[in-house]
Amino acid sequence: MSHPTTRKSAEGPLARLRRPVAEGSSAAVRFEGGPASRSLRCLHCGTAVEDPEDTYCCRGCEIAAAIIRGAGLGRYYEEREEFAPRPQPALDAWHTIPVHVGEDGVADVRLMVDGLRCASCVWVTENVLQRTPGVVEAAVSYATGRATLRWDPARVDLPSLAGRIAALGYRPRLLGEESRPDRDLLLRLGVAAFAASNIMLIYVALYAGWFGGMDARFVTLFQWASLVLATPIALWCAVPFFSGAIQGLRHGVLHMDLPIALAVAVLYGHGVFTTFWGGHAYLDSLGMLVALLLAGRMLEGRSRRRAAEAAVSLAATVPATARRIRNGEVRVVAADELRPGEIIDVGTGEECAADGTVVDGAGTVRMAIITGEARPVAIGPGDRVVAGAVLQDGAVTLRVEAAGQETVLQRMAEQLRSAADRGARPSRSDRIAPWFTAGTLLVAGVTFAVWLIFSGVGVALTTCVAVLVVACPCALALSRPLAAAAGLGAAARRGLLFRSADALLDLVDADVVALDKTGTVTRGELTVLRADDATLRVAAGLERFSAHPIAAAITAEAARRNIPLPRAEGVRERVGEGVSGFVDGREWTLRSGGPGRVVLVDARGSRAEVHLGDSVRSDSRRAVRAIRALGLDVVLLTGDHEEVASAIAEEAGIQQVIPRVDPEGKAEWIRSRQEAGHRVLFAGDGVNDGPGLAQADVGVAMGTGAASSLLVADGVVSQGSILPIEVGIRAARACRRAIRLNQARSIGYNVLAVSAAAVGWVNPLVAAVLMPLSSLMVIWGASRVEAVVRGGSE
Repeated sequence: MSHPTTRKSAEGPLARLRRPVAEGSSAAVRFEGGPASRSLRCLHCGTAVEDPEDTYCCRGCEIAAAIIRGAGLGRYYEEREEFAPRPQPALDAWHTIPVHVGEDGVADVRLMVDGLRCASCVWVTENVLQRTPGVVEAAVSYATGRATLRWDPARVDLPSLAGRIAALGYRPRLLGEESRPDRDLLLRLGVAAFAASNIMLIYVALYAGWFGGMDARFVTLFQWASLVLATPIALWCAVPFFSGAIQGLRHGVLHMDLPIALAVAVLYGHGVFTTFWGGHAYLDSLGMLVALLLAGRMLEGRSRRRAAEAAVSLAATVPATARRIRNGEVRVVAADELRPGEIIDVGTGEECAADGTVVDGAGTVRMAIITGEARPVAIGPGDRVVAGAVLQDGAVTLRVEAAGQETVLQRMAEQLRSAADRGARPSRSDRIAPWFTAGTLLVAGVTFAVWLIFSGVGVALTTCVAVLVVACPCALALSRPLAAAAGLGAAARRGLLFRSADALLDLVDADVVALDKTGTVTRGELTVLRADDATLRVAAGLERFSAHPIAAAITAEAARRNIPLPRAEGVRERVGEGVSGFVDGREWTLRSGGPGRVVLVDARGSRAEVHLGDSVRSDSRRAVRAIRALGLDVVLLTGDHEEVASAIAEEAGIQQVIPRVDPEGKAEWIRSRQEAGHRVLFAGDGVNDGPGLAQADVGVAMGTGAASSLLVADGVVSQGSILPIEVGIRAARACRRAIRLNQARSIGYNVLAVSAAAVGWVNPLVAAVLMPLSSLMVIWGASRVEAVVRGGSE
């Protein structure tokens, strides 16, 4: 069956986008008959075409443009930052997916939309959906690639909406249940922040009144207002700290929650006493202490939720339905209903719904979901495939071996969910906490007893509270986060963004750096490594209507070289054999020529090759050398064959290679290194790298990688390079040094301040001055991190 050649006249404002390719870009043609004229670009995806009547390079782009123009969004083509992707075949199983319909009769669903390239992609997708009759709400997030849809089932259905997304060139996938933020903690933080900020304003007036004079009735009013605002902070917002302290005492563990809970209780009790019987309270310190610490817990909870979100994104890769064959009848059923031994059909462009073995048919399948490799794999009877793998061409019948939660992909997702429950290691501040608490209580008790004997209960209580206030764990608790924030900023400015301070500090002790190959050390794309322009032109003409990865690589290389796509007629694509057709009046055939290459031949016997594969990033070797200079071992982990893996490792300067290892094998290798006493940093970019990223002490994802790898990773490289990893290691080491110095300064401050308070030299105003001074001391220490990292980078 031949592909139709698209012909459409340039009409309306969209015709302005048919930009000509620069003259002189067409290369000399070795084969006869190749024109060397100026060309135009496909209006939608930007692929160069030769024929002036070819407004679009394929039927899919023509349909996408018609949808955008029909929705009145033509200005998308003028404002977009990048060309849209070429549309791919849409799946046909959306009609079997159940949707939730609310009491108001409105259906809703959440989707993952792959392929969004810029803000204009989000804008056009969102607006096309919003302007579809029957759609109540449509929101698309560029940050996460997720879409929320609500519609009237009587006017439009889910298959139509998914089809419109796919027709634009983006791929919709169904999302499952996601973890939700801790709304209780968020509410406590909101109340604490609101009350604390107002208490601070009131105390500014009270302190000013010490020097300018303030009527006693206003002092009383402000004190009561502060107590009213502080009551929900102490009795409700601070409950998590009291709960943590009590649980720690029950299990014989003294961590930072205990001194915090003690400080809150004493500050609030003293505030109640002074409000009723006179004196100065420390409710401003109480409010800010609780608000800041709750904010830290909120950020910590975000990092734990990311692993669960990654599991949802990964599990969504498996289709929700499958075509099951039973008693000669084909029926579409939910993928969860499949059982081992059953038979299912998989067609071109579809994902496999279960792990299984091919019993009939042939084709090529993209296994990047598991192996991470860009190159498609030919399959036939007896070959095994896994759920989530995409059949690029052909049609196969599978015997199910594992379905539902038993598939390899679902086991990977379960590993990511387990990462969310991984316990955090105690920090240095937690180890200091028992001694800090015991010392503070001892000094406060002795102070109270001595002053009680010589000056009475009033002075004794005030002096005791002053000791507890100046010895508040604020300075000690801030020494780590402030230095960590400086380290996070230093790394981020150089291209490595960490999810949390824990991830940055975990990097300090890493002694092994394990790198995934595809998309990390290499560019991660099936690309044309070697081919002359004339061969590439003819091959691109034959492949312009195909969705096969090899076709995409050939047409993309032609576009990069500004080689326009010629018109091809009588194109025939045969599964496992190749593609043939007429270009420039001659018949050509493009077929496999062995691993990593395809061969172009014509009826006269002319023969040329196109070599395909992945290429090493230009700066990978320099990055590996810099990491090794810091004393770390570098290892390459890949699912590719030993010959290919060794060649890539040699080019990148990596001495140790672990080839032919699947995702679970990567996680197991990392686990074995950890059991041997090593701390492992793992960097990867694909969906299949999720288990390794979750298992590693520090997981770093490439920013251009799969959404699930970004969610589960501890850090993200924001540029196409692994050089920021070396900078991150130096930033982490500088950060740890700063933290240790800050903690030493904090302990020194507490010794001096507590001593001064114990002898009665600290009144409320002095305490109000000492507390920010201790923070400034810690901030100064943290500021040295940037200077150290900058000095190393220079």
